[in-house]
Amino acid sequence: MAINHTSKIEFNVGLDENKIPEKISWTAKDNNIKDQEAKAMLISVWDPNAKDTLRLDLWTKDMPLDEMKYFFHQTLLSMSNSFERATNDERMSATMRDFCDYFAEKLELKK
Repeated sequence: MAINHTSKIEFNVGLDENKIPEKISWTAKDNNIKDQEAKAMLISVWDPNAKDTLRLDLWTKDMPLDEMKYFFHQTLLSMSNSFERATNDERMSATMRDFCDYFAEKLELKK
């Protein structure tokens, strides 16, 4: 199958003197996003040769703890939905969403 189009997503991370992230922004020209501010990002890439996941987890030093908890909760929910779309495994996806509910309850995220 021939590649007809490529798309580029770019992340810029401003670091302090100790190489701690102070500012994160990202650009995705295909979606008209330019230098959009972010406070945290979690990137996972599958390495088919090593059969392993490569990860990049970054957050700025001014990312509020309460927002970090919401960020993780929403990321876990998104992963549950992605897992269901990728595998059609409704039962395990429901189990993952049950954990997300438990996670939110324990962190008192739901009012």
